[in-house]
Amino acid sequence: MVARCRTVAFQGIEVMPVDVQVQLANGLPAFSVVGLADKAVGESRERVRAALGAIGLSLPPKRITVNLAPADLPKEGSHYDLPIALALLAAMSVLPPDALDEFVALGELGLDGAVGPVAGVLPAALAAHGEDRGLICAAAQGGEAAWAGDAARVLAAPSLLSLINHFKGAQVLAPPVAAIATDAGSAPDLRDIKGQESAKRALEIAAAGAHNLLLIGPPGAGKSMLAQRLPGILPPLDSGEILEVSMIASLAGLLADGRLTRRRPFRSPHHSASMAALVGGGLRAKPGEVSLAHLGVLFLDELPEFSRQTLDSLRQPLESGQAVVARANAHVTYPARVQLVAAMNPCRCGHLGDPALACTRAPKCAGDYQARISGPLLDRIDLALEVPAVSAADLSAPPPAEGSAAVAARVARARAVQRDRYAGQTANGRPIRTNAEADGELLERAAAPDASGRDLLTQAAGALHLTARGYHRVLRVARTLADLDGSDTVRRVHVAEALGYRRLAFAR
Repeated sequence: MVARCRTVAFQGIEVMPVDVQVQLANGLPAFSVVGLADKAVGESRERVRAALGAIGLSLPPKRITVNLAPADLPKEGSHYDLPIALALLAAMSVLPPDALDEFVALGELGLDGAVGPVAGVLPAALAAHGEDRGLICAAAQGGEAAWAGDAARVLAAPSLLSLINHFKGAQVLAPPVAAIATDAGSAPDLRDIKGQESAKRALEIAAAGAHNLLLIGPPGAGKSMLAQRLPGILPPLDSGEILEVSMIASLAGLLADGRLTRRRPFRSPHHSASMAALVGGGLRAKPGEVSLAHLGVLFLDELPEFSRQTLDSLRQPLESGQAVVARANAHVTYPARVQLVAAMNPCRCGHLGDPALACTRAPKCAGDYQARISGPLLDRIDLALEVPAVSAADLSAPPPAEGSAAVAARVARARAVQRDRYAGQTANGRPIRTNAEADGELLERAAAPDASGRDLLTQAAGALHLTARGYHRVLRVARTLADLDGSDTVRRVHVAEALGYRRLAFAR
């Protein structure tokens, strides 16, 4: 007799069906797992054996063979414990033979029979819902699985024994409730920053159009403070975006207590981060920081201190919105539609513009330091801004009257205009939501400037030696400026301001 239980394997955010087959045959007692299983899956034999013993069951004195089909698909992780145990229980006639036909199961077993949380429950639940199947998972992740659809078909079990009792009718597992995280505290407020009005303006533009931003200034000018306040003026995630972001967080095991959040991700890796940590990779091709920041902010502080190879690895994800990780044993794709915000000093000592504090190598040290950032990466920056040192007069002044709430309201209005403008439009199979994602003919229609604005852009493109990418990025920023002004037309003043933010990127 062969008993079966459906589970899944993950390739990036793709969910691949896996059929767990258990056979009990005559012969010397043995317990083997086949089907290209890694070490964690192979160790499930001992966890399953101990979990069954904890509930008063023992393995039959037969040859037990577990096959994970398809056999040529790599199987990784501890989430195979639960489906192997359930299929084994069905083979032992502890569970009805057809009890598992309509379910997908995943979970890690403890030695006491408890069902523990694993990564990837949300994408597995969405895949199960698409196949009109229910899902069996740990009780701690029931709220996560309930977001996929019909919560009544989610069995969130605290233990293996509770699942057995449920299938036998001795106990009924209550359907879980979709859980949303309560954001702890509010985001830092722009009111905390004194002075730096130009930088606040650039931050608002970047938030309104999801544009990439580079802040250049001396130490202590407030660059990091400005970047940390960007999430506070971004609109919350909508329902579709919540699922997109949470699927990646689920695969990375970052959903606390199975709760989803409406706050956009903000990732700030240290400058010692490797290429695999930033873009994704490793032995199991896990998502990197650029994917964990999907639909949010990737903040790179001390930009030139990152290795050049690591920074250049961001060029393709920033352009396509996808991080493609190709390895000999894996080829996976993760979404990576991020807003890059970077901060840097103008030179190694940081005091290039101050003769009293600058080092003796100025200005040559500035050229050497800034040359660590490649031209192609800099070409992907929409707004580059010099952030001057804060004066003593600014520090002693009272806090500004306008805080993040007022700026966030203007950003929300501009985002609403963009959402209506691009409704139904897609790029690379993904919906276009902001000006930063518009391209080609769609961008030319949406951001076509008036006659005087077109003349200015044509002249500036030649004077600044703008690339085709740089030209289009100026158009996107100008369109965002018009949206903030409530203007249907991109005027000359909008093009001029957009060029002002672009000019610094080429003053090298």
